[in-house]
Amino acid sequence: MNNVEVKNLHFSYNEGEEILNGIDLEFDDRSTAIIGQNGAGKTTFVKLLKGLLKPTSGDVTIKGINTKETTVAGLARHIGLVFQNPNDQIFKNKVLDEVMFGPLNIGRDEGTARANSENALKMVGLEKMSGENPYDLSLSDRKLISIASILAMDTSIVIFDEPTIAQDYTGRQNIRNIIKTLRDQGKLVLTIIHDMDFVAETFERTMVFSRGKVLLDGSTREVYSHYGELESAYLEPPHVTQLCRKLGYKDTFLTVEEFVSFKRNCIHK
Repeated sequence: MNNVEVKNLHFSYNEGEEILNGIDLEFDDRSTAIIGQNGAGKTTFVKLLKGLLKPTSGDVTIKGINTKETTVAGLARHIGLVFQNPNDQIFKNKVLDEVMFGPLNIGRDEGTARANSENALKMVGLEKMSGENPYDLSLSDRKLISIASILAMDTSIVIFDEPTIAQDYTGRQNIRNIIKTLRDQGKLVLTIIHDMDFVAETFERTMVFSRGKVLLDGSTREVYSHYGELESAYLEPPHVTQLCRKLGYKDTFLTVEEFVSFKRNCIHK
């Protein structure tokens, strides 16, 4: 258990304009997607988890540490955040140096930092690019470099902000495999994301944020079954889920493969 607890969380940038309003959550070991329209409070919530912001009232506790009582640096050993835009994260002129910066900054010795960084680059498929300048590479590769930078820190909690941005089919599958590997390693993986199909394919638990509150929270299949609540939050289920509903199926299908398997079983019965 990664011990992430949120109790009666309120947050305002300006007095009288609450962005988050009385959120109570406890994260277990399931990979979790946080979805919602722009302005729902997702990014603010993640910044509060990372310690980049402090609650107006209420508490966020990461592995027994109240974020009000520590610094971002103090939380960095436990929780890593992959930025939505890699250009906001990358600042070194060599890929390996960029990936090593995080582990070195949290006190890993150089040998460990290098080994972790090389393993992370291999994990994202960029091990042959370690000597390149990140800004000579594509946006999709820079996104993978920013992921590797966090993986190299070996934190027990990893947050992805829009992980599929700039990724083609192969890149999406690669990121999906990375998330599964992290989950298999016992890490808590969170994401804030607008890609409903990727959520359905990848994440075990889904939370819907709307107007600063948690509207839905449960297994991804359960959440995508609540059409009325999703519509009220201006969200649509995955494409295959919508199609199967229009075809009259009552079950909630999350992927094309799942639906095809269901039909094959029906044929063979």
